[in-house]
Amino acid sequence: MPPPTLQLSQPPISTPVAQPAGDRPPPSARWDPWALAAVLFAAYATVSVGRYRHMATSSWDLGIFEQVVRAYAHLRVPVSDLKGPGFNILGDHFSPVTALLAPVYRLFPSPVTLLVAQAALFALSAVPVTRAASRLLGRRRGLALGLAYGLSWGVQRAVDFDFHEICFAVPLIAFSLEALLAGRWRAALCWALPLVLVKEDLGLTLAAIALVVAWRARGSSRRTVASALGVAVLGVVTAALVLTVVIPSFNTLDTYDYWNKVSESGSPFDGLGTKLDTLAWLLIPTTGLLALRSPLLLVALPTLGWRFLSGDEHYWGTDWHYSAVLMPVVFLALADALPAARRGRRAWLRSYAAQLPAAVAAAALALTTSLPLAQLTQTDFYRKPAAVSGVERLLGRIPDGATVEANIGPISRLTSRCRVFWLGGTQGITPEYIALENVNGQYRDPVGYARQLHPRAEFAVAGEASGYLVLERR
Repeated sequence: MPPPTLQLSQPPISTPVAQPAGDRPPPSARWDPWALAAVLFAAYATVSVGRYRHMATSSWDLGIFEQVVRAYAHLRVPVSDLKGPGFNILGDHFSPVTALLAPVYRLFPSPVTLLVAQAALFALSAVPVTRAASRLLGRRRGLALGLAYGLSWGVQRAVDFDFHEICFAVPLIAFSLEALLAGRWRAALCWALPLVLVKEDLGLTLAAIALVVAWRARGSSRRTVASALGVAVLGVVTAALVLTVVIPSFNTLDTYDYWNKVSESGSPFDGLGTKLDTLAWLLIPTTGLLALRSPLLLVALPTLGWRFLSGDEHYWGTDWHYSAVLMPVVFLALADALPAARRGRRAWLRSYAAQLPAAVAAAALALTTSLPLAQLTQTDFYRKPAAVSGVERLLGRIPDGATVEANIGPISRLTSRCRVFWLGGTQGITPEYIALENVNGQYRDPVGYARQLHPRAEFAVAGEASGYLVLERR
């Protein structure tokens, strides 16, 4: 069966919902969200950095973003040679927000800096979620909901996926929706406005937040409604301009490279099973379907829309980082829906709503046993494998400033000090070194493969370690 339809008949709320007299948090409770965020930061950073220490990188994104942040840190154009020699990253995705990491990266020039910053941003997002839930539901239920959010599968998947610019969007959305639930309309819009600098599609998320603000404020302030509708239009127009003008102006082909993921899509029913599974994961273990009673859930529609309409099946499922921006939406939608459900006429609904925060926290804890944070319980995770040390010594033989062509494995060990190109993507530039991850033996003749890539150059194996190879140009 399809999920129930969204109900938009909820009356506007412009003031905080009163809590039961015996459930009001003491003044000391204001530190609860920050304490939870500190614990989550430690967990996220440990998993993310531990994964890096084990050379478990699964994509080239960490290398791409390090090249970009490194360029910003040295006041240069944000070029990522991994996308192509001299490629301006603003012609790929519009994410100037990553420049905020430049000062910290200048002090600590390492991919680990990006991973720790991402962990901090994800952990920070738990503060508004926990704070809003505690205000609406009381201290214990608020903490339960905050814990469930911090352990949610969408956030854990993102922590496990190297680095991505959406780590800035998650706290912005969380703080915006917290303000919205408190009836602080201007703050809600101001927190959401920077989303247009995070990624090109998030202008539509800004528009969705603004429309929900207009809906909730409709009975209290016409001026607020008008302002919110204006922000919604701004979000849509900004997204359109970025997609059709800004990104193509930086792109070497004068286009937005990802249009083909939409144009090549078939029927919306393609991958329907996977898409329904994703919806179920979004709504059942996280909210017990009760989030469907809140209009805040509308904020999730733009992200789900482009993902499900895309022809790329990688966007349809629950892997990687794509669902992280939806986690604050569904959990705060649940926090919004629970007070009314607890006052409802149906006894079963009141009982269900009363027990749901504890239930979703228990579900999050249970699911964590099969999610990335489960690695925290494995002693081997805290030890750097001897094989990794050997590979690092091998790659350390490549001098600083050298040009290197590499595949996924070596990239993030080189981008902080070398000019790194994607394997087969040098576009005529002959590198000084080629670094290969060859653990499964797909390059049976590495020297011959190097000759195919660069027929006019001669390469020789300079060293090997644990399935990794470095070839040097003669």
